[in-house]
Parts: sequence; C-alpha cells; structure tokens
Amino acid sequence: MKATFGEYIKQLRTDNSLTLTQLAFQLDLDSANLSKIENGKREFDEKRLEKLATTFNLDFEKLKSEYFGEQFAKKMYQFNCSPETLIVAEEKVNYLKKINVKQAKINFDNEK
Repeated sequence: MKATFGEYIKQLRTDNSLTLTQLAFQLDLDSANLSKIENGKREFDEKRLEKLATTFNLDFEKLKSEYFGEQFAKKMYQFNCSPETLIVAEEKVNYLKKINVKQAKINFDNEK
C-alpha cells in the first residue's frame, strides 16, 4: 500500500459504497473522527484493527503489518533514521520473542 492508512480506509469505504456514518458506526466511532482519520489529522486506534478487518473481510495479519509499518515509518521519517533502524528493530523483536518463550517455560516448569 502506498497510501497512508487513513487514505486506505477511505478507499475501502468508498469501494464498498459506505458513507462515513455507516463505517463509523461499524467501527464504534463518530463520523467526525473517522473523517479526521481518513484525512490524516488523527491516528487510527489500533484497538479497532480487528473491527476494520472484519468489516471489510481483510486478512488481519496483513492489516496489522500495514498499520504498524506506517507507524514505524512515521517515526523513522520524523527522526531521520537510517534503514539500519529496521534491522535493529527486527533483532529486538526476535530477542523479545526469545526471552518470552524462556519465561513461559520457566513458569510452566514451576507449576508442576
């Protein structure tokens, strides 16, 4: 997706012939806030990603990738980060997964 996340939502809405009010209702938003999201004046709340995926029958994992990818890109752009930042972030994610798996094993071992 080359558009912003808000523009993507607007495109989904218009492609499916929904009004701002109709989609806002399905996402538990008011139409003014949805309009601001579509126009890039307000951030979409990640807690509503599942509702958005369900509403438009989208793959939830791909939608999360689009949403969080944009969040990372905005921060990287804001602070003029190098592409190496993404490599470091991936390493951090892998580390966090690894330590959480170890902690889960410890917890299960202690329960026996």
